[in-house]
Amino acid sequence: MTEGRVIDFIDTTIRDGNQSLWSATGLTTPDVLAIAPTLDRVGYHALDFTSSTHMSVSVRFHQEDPWQRLRLVSAAMPNTPLGMIGTGMRFISWVPAAEDLMALSFRVAVRNGLRRFQIADPSNDPERIRRIAAMARREGIEEVVVGLTYSISKVHTHAYYAQRAAALRDCEEIDRFYLKDPGGLLTPDAVRELAPHFIAAAAGRPVELHSHCTIGLAPLVYLEGVRAGFEVVHTACGPLARGTSQPEVFNTVQNLEAAGFGHTLDLEAQAQVSAYFEELAAVKGLPAGTPQEFDGAYYRHQLPGGMVTTTQRMLAEMRRPELYDQVLEEVVRVRAEMGYPIIVTPVSQFIASQAARNVIDGERWKAVSDETIRYFWGHYGEPPAPVDPEVADRVLSRPQAAKLRDLEPISLDGARARFGAAISDEELLLRLTMPGGQVDAMIANRSAESPPVSVPAALAPASPPAPASRPTAASPPAGQRAGLAPIVALLQGLEQRPSVQEFTLTKDDESVVWRRG
Repeated sequence: MTEGRVIDFIDTTIRDGNQSLWSATGLTTPDVLAIAPTLDRVGYHALDFTSSTHMSVSVRFHQEDPWQRLRLVSAAMPNTPLGMIGTGMRFISWVPAAEDLMALSFRVAVRNGLRRFQIADPSNDPERIRRIAAMARREGIEEVVVGLTYSISKVHTHAYYAQRAAALRDCEEIDRFYLKDPGGLLTPDAVRELAPHFIAAAAGRPVELHSHCTIGLAPLVYLEGVRAGFEVVHTACGPLARGTSQPEVFNTVQNLEAAGFGHTLDLEAQAQVSAYFEELAAVKGLPAGTPQEFDGAYYRHQLPGGMVTTTQRMLAEMRRPELYDQVLEEVVRVRAEMGYPIIVTPVSQFIASQAARNVIDGERWKAVSDETIRYFWGHYGEPPAPVDPEVADRVLSRPQAAKLRDLEPISLDGARARFGAAISDEELLLRLTMPGGQVDAMIANRSAESPPVSVPAALAPASPPAPASRPTAASPPAGQRAGLAPIVALLQGLEQRPSVQEFTLTKDDESVVWRRG
């Protein structure tokens, strides 16, 4: 492909970076909102902003309303579409969702400011992808992006991906395609071979590339992918880049510029954003992603970035962190017995938790979660290869297996009668898919008078000098977080005035529209 092309960027810091390095729990709504106006100036095509997993984390860990976060940040970032990633017919709960619930979740998300949706079906099933794409478009999503999730197994060959991409070429609801590599497994050779198939399937629509730095190859993969024709790359910034997250934005820009490609990012604004997250990580004591050396053994277990930290956290909570290496080896066996599914949400969680159970129990498949039983019933799609018949017999002969076979998806039928006709659609969706006590705690916290965005004292000092290769941002005033703008205070004030249902602020040719959910 001709060098000199201008490459677009998607920022993944708030969603995938947070998930990959901070178990999706590191950022609160004030953390995100404070930097949103500055982030809006950088010039990203879109923000990888949330998922139903992140929404549940907001409720469970922070007692925060995830719809409010979406509403506030979208109003603070009118120039940058906020995106959500989803796996298909599921919203928050592992139990499948009926079409009426999924349609409502899209409709409510759009109403609260969502503009982009990334589809990452765990089985790369073209028919399911088409169904979700059509629903997302029908309910008002502006940009529907379909990802084929990369994996390596005896089933997941390059011919497999060429066939799946070609099967989606004529889907009119798809605006963009992307190659999603949650495990950081792509090599420069592989991305060069796959690029023509994705470009052909896109048929003139943009193609995006998403990988992780887990074994150190992603920066090289991005450069070779762009050379092969990919037009958009997904990057993170500051401490939420590298490690098991995405390539760091400044390093990616430098690599692309050295190869003759252009971009339109405001690097001075980006320097301020990066400094903000560096200071925030220091205040909260959260780890920064670091460059990783190549690790060929990683190709055995293939756990994606988010699952690496989640598995480590799970074992730490069980007070058995020393079992991590054994669990990784067991992941390899469990995946083979389950028919080589792609290790991506939600199946990655099933595989990792089952591997941990097998190691801790000392007897393989002694304890099995309901979700894993439903996997063997085929609720998450047909496995790419046959499952181990002995393991399947053991799993499906368990006492609870029969009642799970025909488990009804979560639907809206009778929901209003159960939870009350007066509650909002936003609250209804949370109550249908989460424990009631967690939602009650969120509502109690939301009902309390919300303090303004405040700044820990440690954030007041000027940022450390940036490397010479990147622009140096002006330090924020003492006591003020980088990016904090009057619009943030305005938006928070509107949230606290129930009588105000809609507000529009216009300056020159730009408008910010805020609507109550």
